[in-house]
Amino acid sequence: MKAVSAKTTAALNLGCRMIASDNSGAKIVRLVGVKRGKGRKGKQGCAKIADWVKVSIKKGIPDMKGKVFDAVLIRQKKPYRRLNGERIAFEDNAVAILKDDKGNPKGTQIKGPVSREISERWPQVAKIASIVY
Repeated sequence: MKAVSAKTTAALNLGCRMIASDNSGAKIVRLVGVKRGKGRKGKQGCAKIADWVKVSIKKGIPDMKGKVFDAVLIRQKKPYRRLNGERIAFEDNAVAILKDDKGNPKGTQIKGPVSREISERWPQVAKIASIVY
């Protein structure tokens, strides 16, 4: 996975609920795991912006509910610092559901802004976003 050009802050613990910001059919998701996340033995992993995460669908269309999918964290409330010194924070925590391991999104559009760090690591997800902030 490509590095992100920002000093990202770990923001979301396992078990937190987030918005699925794409039109894949999911509405509310729960963070189950962080794929390829760094950590220490015995310490619970946490997710940050542009991370590849596992989510369980809590609210959405009935055939998706309860299933586990891969997703990308596209917005986080906790501020993080870019290399030019500015700090970025969003209004909510949101993910985009992925279709496969290559980073192709399940939906065809993303509602709301997407972080610029997403376009570095996940170009296919940033391509369907309405605003890259």
